[in-house]
Amino acid sequence: MTGARVETETVQVGSVGERRLLADLYRPPEPNGCGVLLVHGGAWIQGDRSQLRGYGILLGRIGYTCLACEYRLAPGGQWPDQIDDVNTALRWFHAEAAALGVDPAKIAVSGNSAGGHLALMAAASPVAPIAAVVAFYPPTDLVAGLDRGAEPLMSVLFAEPSEAHLAAASPVTYASAVFPPAMLVTGNADELVSWHDSDDMYHRLRAAGAKAELHVFEGLPHAFDRLPDFGRHCANLIALFLDRHVRDPRVVEAPAVPA
Repeated sequence: MTGARVETETVQVGSVGERRLLADLYRPPEPNGCGVLLVHGGAWIQGDRSQLRGYGILLGRIGYTCLACEYRLAPGGQWPDQIDDVNTALRWFHAEAAALGVDPAKIAVSGNSAGGHLALMAAASPVAPIAAVVAFYPPTDLVAGLDRGAEPLMSVLFAEPSEAHLAAASPVTYASAVFPPAMLVTGNADELVSWHDSDDMYHRLRAAGAKAELHVFEGLPHAFDRLPDFGRHCANLIALFLDRHVRDPRVVEAPAVPA
């Protein structure tokens, strides 16, 4: 399809009271049968579904049908409103998969920052099958985050920010052998979310027997993939990961070393 473009449209995936939950759908010119739910960041208090438009377009160009969802933001919406809304979008994606040319067994979730946290939480207790999860610089241990100055934010996000509630909303709590294949991406100069959150999540998943990989970019800050060169590179990383774990699941063997 030379010259074909990714088609975009806004759809309603659900509602909460009188609020319509909207999402941006990115239809590839040549669907490969796989879907990616994109979850934006913004510390759970800001941001919108347009934030990950670049990934919707870049992944759409190579065949991935993407759905960029929204969710209620704090303080108007408090936990678990955020993950409830992401799960609503996931259910819609599954319900519409056949009409979109997507295999419901090949839907992944990807998110950035707070969206990475939500993507991992969606994968931890899936309301519909999730084939893989990608998380960029996600907060994974909200309890440890208190020691890094996150207490004011947690007081906005949670009605009762007790240690038990924070642990229950922390992806590291749910690392297990049945966790979907996960890719974590971060920069080791991130001053907003410590790169150790991704490192800890990776090691817990691996220790539990799950499939996981970790990419740490030297000297890069939070949201480094907003820079065009890094954004394209990260889209390629996502595509390579999803190609191996979702589109065509397989074990990649290293080439033989000449004697």
